[in-house]
Amino acid sequence: MKTKPIGIILIVLGILMLLYNSFNFTTTEKVVDIGPIQVNKEVNHPIAWSPIIGIVLAVGGVVLLVVGNKKNA
Repeated sequence: MKTKPIGIILIVLGILMLLYNSFNFTTTEKVVDIGPIQVNKEVNHPIAWSPIIGIVLAVGGVVLLVVGNKKNA
């Protein structure tokens, strides 16, 4: 199995997770619907993760790269 591409993807994903600790997405919910009258509300949904997850992913990617290089040598 080729571990080099997986290792590189994990390193990039880990670095991105370290740089961006969270993101938000907005949904629109209907509050009132009385005939032709509608009242909508925008709701913010924050998603956050620990920077430790990014570190673990980056280290795991480095380990995969090192192990892959040792198998090829």
